[in-house]
Amino acid sequence: MPKTDLRVDLLGTSFSITVDEDAFYLKILLDRYRRMVDNAQKATGVEDPLKTAIIAGILLCDEVEKLRAHENTGLGVFESMKAEELTLNLIARIDKALSKET
Repeated sequence: MPKTDLRVDLLGTSFSITVDEDAFYLKILLDRYRRMVDNAQKATGVEDPLKTAIIAGILLCDEVEKLRAHENTGLGVFESMKAEELTLNLIARIDKALSKET
């Protein structure tokens, strides 16, 4: 497989890496991580880039563990991931609405 350059611009930092992966696959991974970072910021209100990256990493690890746990239960992986994403978005919207009331 040919080497692919991936440009990362996230959380106030920019860098490029060269890896042996498909460019489309890398874009999917980076987009997924960006969404997780956005969800982490919205759900927690944390602005610090390092803390946000750590929270997003923990959320992704949680997602992996839940997927492993559901492998043998027959639950849909997509449905489980979508439910978590919707939950984080709802928490962020509730926090935003509550902050407007004060």
